[in-house]
Amino acid sequence: MMQLSLLQWLLFIHILIIYMTLPSSAKVPAIIVFGDSTVDTGNNNYIRTVFKSNFKPYGRDLQGGNATGRFSNGRLAVDFISEAFGLPNLVPAYLDPSYDIKEFSTAVCFASAATGYDNATSDVFSVIPLWKEVDYFKEYQTKLKAFQGETRAQETITQALYIVSIGTNDFIENYYTVPRGRSTEYTIPEYEDFILGISKQFLTSLYHLGARKINLIGLPPMGCLPLERSKKLFSIGECNDEYNAVASDFNIKLKKMMDVLHRDLVNATLVYGDIYGVLMDVIQNPGFYGFEDVVAGCCGTGVFEMSYLCNSGSLLTCSDAGKYAFWDSIHPTEKLNKIIADKMMNTTLYVFL
Repeated sequence: MMQLSLLQWLLFIHILIIYMTLPSSAKVPAIIVFGDSTVDTGNNNYIRTVFKSNFKPYGRDLQGGNATGRFSNGRLAVDFISEAFGLPNLVPAYLDPSYDIKEFSTAVCFASAATGYDNATSDVFSVIPLWKEVDYFKEYQTKLKAFQGETRAQETITQALYIVSIGTNDFIENYYTVPRGRSTEYTIPEYEDFILGISKQFLTSLYHLGARKINLIGLPPMGCLPLERSKKLFSIGECNDEYNAVASDFNIKLKKMMDVLHRDLVNATLVYGDIYGVLMDVIQNPGFYGFEDVVAGCCGTGVFEMSYLCNSGSLLTCSDAGKYAFWDSIHPTEKLNKIIADKMMNTTLYVFL
């Protein structure tokens, strides 16, 4: 038997370690994204809506300083997650004509800022409803099969990681804001159940369209978003405990619904993304994460500016977004998005590596 020298053994071990630590593109050949502004990488640029972010200072810390339509100063959590799986470090928006099915075959985003589970939510700012995101996914599958062939495309669809981040707008943009709207039809518990029903139907639809690896992200502590803090009449700057309680209650119900689906959908893996816990930890321990301000956003005053109200003329916009947890009055900075992505990878998404 051939004897290996110490140097050869060391080289062999070194190669083995590298191999074992490489992202497994075979297990997750693509990342496919649905949802709202937390994951919209630019689809709203190509529809008629006032809810856009394709102008400065959005994207000022992104590669080349481009305002791509991401609601942040830089990359989103899904961009970092995609990179962690060895996939593109920027997930392209499906409606962006500068990309084609070749790029979309490894990463694609159908999300639309300001949308929700509820069709009435998408109507508020005339954005893409969730059912239309599903229609785009069906169209995508047809293109993918023409590009990769039936067998390989089906493998991509089955093995891809599906990330879904949606629901916050149904409450803060719709239920609590629209007069004579859903709040006149449902109590909060009833509306939660209404939204959960839509969520269950959506996940089931994805499953029947081939999805088997799904990460569904819950609601954040809505009451601690800068916009909601600013609405506290007698204690401006404090979190809205009522909104946080609604988010927490909804998340508990969401996890129970997912547990039931996980048993019913054969060969599917559904994992819950705990965004609430991540953000609350950052808000309660900002210094640990290197933040100086978790109350206001970087853009302008940081308490009400978002979309067109956050623009190149916004006074007081901070010079270093890395010191802030929030970029505008709702959305995380690139730094916080990276923290969110790392937490997701370490707590739930590692099961897909």
